[in-house]
Order: sequence, then structure tokens, then C-alpha cells
Amino acid sequence: MHMLSIGLRWFVTLAEEGQVTAAADILGIAQPTLSRRLATLEQSIGVDLFDRYGRRLTLNAHGALLYEHARRALDELDAAESRIAELTSATDGTVRLDFLHSLGSWLVPALIRDFHRTAPRVRFALHQDAAGHLADRILAGHSDLAAVSPRPRAEGLGWLLLDRQQLALAVPTGHPLADRPEIDLRDAAGEPFIAMHPNYGMRRLLDEAAERAGFAPRIVFESSELATATGLVSAGLGVALVPIREADPEAAGVVVVPIRGGDAVREVGMVWALSRPLTAPALRFRDFVAQHDRSPG
Repeated sequence: MHMLSIGLRWFVTLAEEGQVTAAADILGIAQPTLSRRLATLEQSIGVDLFDRYGRRLTLNAHGALLYEHARRALDELDAAESRIAELTSATDGTVRLDFLHSLGSWLVPALIRDFHRTAPRVRFALHQDAAGHLADRILAGHSDLAAVSPRPRAEGLGWLLLDRQQLALAVPTGHPLADRPEIDLRDAAGEPFIAMHPNYGMRRLLDEAAERAGFAPRIVFESSELATATGLVSAGLGVALVPIREADPEAAGVVVVPIRGGDAVREVGMVWALSRPLTAPALRFRDFVAQHDRSPG
């Protein structure tokens, strides 16, 4: 029993058991010792914490209030002890990993699968969200690592580049741009766009690319999934900016035309907070990812 929590745990155990004898047995201490601790605690607080019914103890209003806070404090202490243990053990523990929806079909599963071959006892707590939200979660300490795109603008984040994907314009079959080997994005300035929601990485890339091309895209629908965007393109509702690696070249009714220019790329990377140390399993996973072979096939 850890010293940080021992002073709270006996009270919580007594409150949950409702009997000194039973609580003393669970705690492994003598019944008179536990009775003295309770008397000392009630004296120091200045109120009774239990109503006595023979050998039975029932929390009164004061005791219920103390129990609520003591239970919460114990849960926090237990969580802190677990996190401290994870800081020093690279073979056990949990990696809190966030990632974009679009990376959940290829990158993240491959990384976790291959990492588990070397560290099978490490667990993962996964969370999907938009790129802007993932950076905020890392900085707030809700996650250890996040696979994102493009590189967040927020300060205080480490960055590991994982992939550079050529950007393309998805257009319907038979579209005037469909037969070109490549295009400038300004060639699509008059087209209706199927775009991702604001705060999504692909939406930021579209807005930045259109600004460089000198136009504001006319957006007719906003989606949270790239697959939905290309599906609507196949229906003839517009065009969409997509990364070639995640575009389905066999999708019925869709042609993917590469966009010309060295800045027409999507950088995919991993971020973490620079203001605090990574736990041992998170550090091990990040170092593994840095050496991982992500070539196709």
C-alpha cells in the first residue's frame, strides 16, 4: 500500500464495508488500531462521520461528503502511480495515441501491428479526431502522441515526418480535366469543391493551395471523410483535393489528376508535447515509428 494513499484508503474501506472488523481484516490491521484512527480523524475534523447502529457504521452527511472527496483523491493517486510506473517501464503500460480519420485505414494499423511484434504487452488508448483538435489534446496532456497532417502551427510540439503524399484533384469521369496528365490547381478555380470541414487538415491544405493559386474555392459540401468526398465527386457534385495515396484509383466514376508543383504535397507526421517527458512506452513507440519502413507493400 503506497504512502500517498494509505491515509485515505482506510477511511474509504471503512465507509464501504460499514463495519470496523471487516474493514480491519481487509486492511490487515488490528481492529483497535482502526477504531483509534477513526476517533482521531473525527476529533481532528470536529464532527462525527458515521451513525452507529451497534457494530454497524453508516456514513452521515459529513462522512458522505468526506468519502466523496477521498474516493476521488484515491482514484487520482492510483492514476498518478500508474503513470509514474509507465514512465519507467517500456515493456508495459499504455500509449495514448491520437490520429486522423484518414490515417486509420493504413498508417496507424500498420504501425501498431508491427510494434506489437516487438512489444506485445504495451497497450494503446486510441482517439480519432480532426487535425486541429488533436494538437490541442496533445498540448493539454490528454494524449502522448498524435499522427496528424499537415504539421500543426501550434508552438510547443515535437514533429517527426512520416510521409509526403502527392496531392491531386479528384474529378468525375468525363470531366474536361480528367484526361490531363497533371494540372495547376488554378485550372479548377471555377469548379464546385467537395471539401473537408474547417479544422480538418485537408481543408487547411485546400485553403492554402487555393490561396497560392489566386482563388477562393466555391465549396458546395463539407465532409468529415475523404471517402465521402470522392464518392460525391463520382456523383458529379463537384471536385475534391485528395492525397494520391489515399485516393482509390479504381473508384467508379472518379479520375485522380496530380497537381503540378513541389508544394502540392501533404506531409504526414507524428507530434508530441515538448513541455513534458514521454512515458517509457510512448517513447519506445515513437522511436520505433522513426525507424519503421512505411514503403508500400
